[in-house]
Amino acid sequence: MGKLIRLELYNFKSYKGHHVLLLGDSYFTSIIGPNGSGKSNSMDAISFVLGIKSSHLRSAHLRDLVYRGRVLRTSTINGDGSATKNDLNGDAGSDDDTPRNGTQERNDPKSAWVMAVYEDDAGDEQLWKRTITNQGVSEYRINDRVVTAQQYNEALETENILIKARNFLVFQGDVEAIASQSPRDLTRLIEQISGSLEYKAEYERLKEAQDEALDNQNYNLHRRRGINSEIKQYQEQKQEADNYAKKAHERDQAIVTHILWKLYHFQRVIEESGAEIQKHQEELKEHRRGIEKFENSLEEAKKDQSKASREVAKVEKNIKMKEKEIETQENGLLPVAEKIDITNKSLQKCQARIAEISKERDSHQNNVKQSTKDLKVVEKAQMQWENEWKKLAEKEGRDLTEADIQQYNRLKEEVNRRTSADQIKVDNLARQERADEETVNSLKSKVDSAEWQIERLSGELNETGERKNAINSQIEQTSKDISGKKKIFNEHTSERLRLAQIRTEKDEQLQEVLTKLLEAEDGRKQNEKDVRLKATITDMKRIFPGVKGRVSELCKPIEKRFGVAVSTILGRNFDAVIVENEKTAIDCIQYLRDQRRGQATFIPLDTIQSTSINSNLKGMHRGCRMAIDSINYDSSLERAVSYVCGNAIICDDLAIAKHICWEKRNDVKAVTLDGSIIHKGGNMTGGQGGKGDARRWEDTEVENLRKLKDKLIADLSALPEPRRGASEEQVLQGELTGLEQKLAYAKEELKAHVRNEASKKKELEYVKKELVSAKPTYNQKQRELENLENNLNEFRDAVGEIEDEIFAEFCQRFDYNNIREYEAQQGSLQQEGAQKKMEFSTQKSRLESRISYEQQQLQETKNRIQVLENRAQQDQALIAELEAEQQATQSDLDTLGAELDQLSEELEQQKAKHAKKSEKAAEQRREVQKRSKNVDSTLKAVAGLEAERQLNAASRYTLLRRCKLEDINLPLEEESTPLDQLPIDDILQADPDAMDVDEDPDATNFQPSNVQDYGIEIDFDDLDEDLRESDNSKLDDELQEKIKALNNELDHMAPNMRAMERLEVVQDRLKTTDKDFEDARRRAKRARDDFTEVKEQRFELFSKAFSHISEQIGPIYRDLTRSERLPMGGQAYLDMEDGDEPYLDGIKYHAMPPLKRFRDMEHLSGGEKTMAALALLFAVHSYQPSPFFVLDEVDAALDNANVAKIATYIRDHAGPGMQFIVISLKTGLFQGSEALVGIYRDQGANSSKALTLDLRKYQ
Repeated sequence: MGKLIRLELYNFKSYKGHHVLLLGDSYFTSIIGPNGSGKSNSMDAISFVLGIKSSHLRSAHLRDLVYRGRVLRTSTINGDGSATKNDLNGDAGSDDDTPRNGTQERNDPKSAWVMAVYEDDAGDEQLWKRTITNQGVSEYRINDRVVTAQQYNEALETENILIKARNFLVFQGDVEAIASQSPRDLTRLIEQISGSLEYKAEYERLKEAQDEALDNQNYNLHRRRGINSEIKQYQEQKQEADNYAKKAHERDQAIVTHILWKLYHFQRVIEESGAEIQKHQEELKEHRRGIEKFENSLEEAKKDQSKASREVAKVEKNIKMKEKEIETQENGLLPVAEKIDITNKSLQKCQARIAEISKERDSHQNNVKQSTKDLKVVEKAQMQWENEWKKLAEKEGRDLTEADIQQYNRLKEEVNRRTSADQIKVDNLARQERADEETVNSLKSKVDSAEWQIERLSGELNETGERKNAINSQIEQTSKDISGKKKIFNEHTSERLRLAQIRTEKDEQLQEVLTKLLEAEDGRKQNEKDVRLKATITDMKRIFPGVKGRVSELCKPIEKRFGVAVSTILGRNFDAVIVENEKTAIDCIQYLRDQRRGQATFIPLDTIQSTSINSNLKGMHRGCRMAIDSINYDSSLERAVSYVCGNAIICDDLAIAKHICWEKRNDVKAVTLDGSIIHKGGNMTGGQGGKGDARRWEDTEVENLRKLKDKLIADLSALPEPRRGASEEQVLQGELTGLEQKLAYAKEELKAHVRNEASKKKELEYVKKELVSAKPTYNQKQRELENLENNLNEFRDAVGEIEDEIFAEFCQRFDYNNIREYEAQQGSLQQEGAQKKMEFSTQKSRLESRISYEQQQLQETKNRIQVLENRAQQDQALIAELEAEQQATQSDLDTLGAELDQLSEELEQQKAKHAKKSEKAAEQRREVQKRSKNVDSTLKAVAGLEAERQLNAASRYTLLRRCKLEDINLPLEEESTPLDQLPIDDILQADPDAMDVDEDPDATNFQPSNVQDYGIEIDFDDLDEDLRESDNSKLDDELQEKIKALNNELDHMAPNMRAMERLEVVQDRLKTTDKDFEDARRRAKRARDDFTEVKEQRFELFSKAFSHISEQIGPIYRDLTRSERLPMGGQAYLDMEDGDEPYLDGIKYHAMPPLKRFRDMEHLSGGEKTMAALALLFAVHSYQPSPFFVLDEVDAALDNANVAKIATYIRDHAGPGMQFIVISLKTGLFQGSEALVGIYRDQGANSSKALTLDLRKYQ
């Protein structure tokens, strides 16, 4: 392998300009230098030139790697980017205008490059150069030839310099990262070194493709197995379907024979009954002529009665409205009266309060007048005293001559000359004494005023406290009263609301009951014959215990919305009667014939043939359900309900019905909620056909509704009148409002007293503070004044002795003991006058302060009176307004009362008219009933024959309809209309059994209905003679039993009629699935082969590298940790977690330092981790080793002993094929190297520089 000879740098990081780091032919070179000199930048330069990204070189961008000079405070930037130091003293005559202090624009280099000179095994030099251009991008050159980055990397890889694995570099801090890395990180490191990482993306892609192909293969395999199972199943079902078809043909022939037998006898009865009815028609014509006149009179009387009833109802409605208006007006009067009472009380309180405060105002006015009067008395006394004082001063003074005055002045000057020093002190002290006396007097006045204010404020606070306590008591009592009233009011309100809620609920229930009764009565008016049928069934229940009742009475829809649909499904069986057995049905029919009470359809529970429910129809769609599941009925009636409902289903809308019948091709009758029908044959009929029958569900509940109506009316009558409760509530509301207003006024007054009390407390506190601060000052000033007087007296005594000596002859002549007596006589008058003036001034100040306070209180009292007077005026205006409203309401009440009396009179009149009209209508009805008795017997006979005729016609139509819907092939005459043209839902003629009872026997306009045969003529030639002669029930039972037996056999078979069709479809699917399976299997094999190939390549590369590193790491760690004392060193090994695919899991690295037990890597010390990490690095480097190995301060965490071991290891292994370049600050490491490259910082050039020293000369 080759070696790195030198490194050339130009403007790279801290290296300004061109620099050469000469490595020479040394195989162990150490790069040393102080911190900050640029050692690590040389490591960055090696990394940079060998293709490492700038993000790994402590820089965000390539431009950050270009040299940037720093500007010194005393330097100037030259044109080439260098800095020149300036002379601080400067030259006075210098013309240098170069800007200083670094404020000029810098002219740093824009590009940089690093070139590594490498000598290969043949001894040829290769120049690898990487440049940062002016545009900030990299340019690569090999031997001065520009190449691409890929070509550059390939050239390095030929020398076993792997950029991605960085197998030639160990940056500062990498050792600690390697020592603390996880097992998966170690796996990734080995993958990078081995080159297996390049297969990772392809491995994952092919593995995903293989999994997807296997899933697809398994899916198609399961599909093929499922289809084979379906084919076997459909083959078995095809055989069952063939057997079923034979049995079904036999059953169909039995059904045709039974239907022909019934149609034959229906036709016979229709013809015989028609002839009998024609005979009675002539008898009825004569009776109709005599009854028509009375019927017309009855109709007129009914119209008059109805008109009178409407008039009565109208008047009653007007009376109720007037009563409600009167109640509203009366309820409105109570709160008005209560408001007037409350406002009057408030007005009285305001007036009483005004009178109370007026007394305070008068008291303050009297105090102001008295204080003003006292002030005038003091001023008058002051003027009188001043006049007297002037006279006294003139009287006390003695007259001196001019010569005496001159002598006095001359002597005084002599005294001043001799006592000038003491006199000056006396004057100064006298001035100070006067000033101090004024200060003491001012302080005394301030103290006296504060004491007087404290006394006054204390009294006012006591008075305010008493008022506040009284108001608090009033508020407490008022609050208790309000709580009591509120409790009573809430009780009344709760009771009223409870009663109102009960009344509302009862009213709503009554309204609902009345509505249902109206609907029921409406149905009764539309079909009176239903009443007669109910009476007949009631009689039969009494006579024959086996009679259960009508279908419409015994079953109900589970939800109201199903009513129309269920009524439509029941159809002609809606009024059918359910009985226990066939004998009971025969007895009932005989009873109807004997009593001539019409006809009815009977359903015997013991012999009725019910259709078995098709369970496949259940849950077919969320919007459909079986009809039998939508009805509530007793379990004992299940056979009858199953018979009338069959397999019919109820759908939410027509779309669901179409989906089930047409799209799903189900042979079933579907009815929508609005009554639309899709028949078994596929034809469709419009909705609302069963709406009338749906209303009749409520007929059985009419009696219960009437009882409930009576109970609700009784409950409403028992409830107390709401008007009385409302009046009591309004009274309580008024009292509560008055108490709340009283409480609000009291709280406002309390707030005013609280504010006044707080203000006075603040004022009292302030005055007390003033007194506390003024009193000590006053006492101190008084003591200072006494001391000053003593000093003044001493100096005055000294001056007095000299005055006595000089003024001795002068005083003797004027008969004064001394000159001071003369001067005192004159000065005492002045002093007495000043004292008197001070007293007068103090009295005037006190009176003026009192007058100001009383005036302020007087103004506040007037303001309070003004507020109360305004409130009283508002109350008076409110009272006037309320009284006017009360009078207007009372006037309206009088008017409404008069109108109510008029309406009551009118109601009496209308009731009388209504009674007359009702009596007239009753008389006409009796006349009609009297004459209609003559035709009862004839009508009963005709009704019985007509009912029997319609019953047989309906039964005939039902059988024909059944044949059309069920596609039963009946034999017809040649001229007969085809069965396909038979209408499905002819309500009047095609389905007469929906109400098979007699018409009202009271009717006099009887019109027999025509029997429609729809042009269908049955060919009875195939019917045996014995069947034509007999129509008894035993023969019917025999025919039905045969059909039932065949149906039972068919029901037990239950074949899949579409098995053949499904079998062909499934066989086609099998062919497609077989093809898909073969394609999936081939794709899975191809994906598995591709994946296995990449997997083997990746495993081979990884295993090769792992085996080498695992073999080398033990000896390397032992060499690194070996010493004279411990020649065996430590142990280290690698442990693989997954032997099959090791690159998918982690690889654990275990190291045991000498004389220590096994511990995890994180529990080793810092030096032990570093030694273990270096052993791993050297082992990794030994696999596909690069020609040189650069280490940056890997010994930072090692002690001297371990550093020496590292140095020994590097020195032993350095040589051809292994060049070590080490950056270190440890002496123990670099002193054993073959050459040193010293890096230092040239501060003058502002650049890092390098020196090379060959140590082999000195070893």
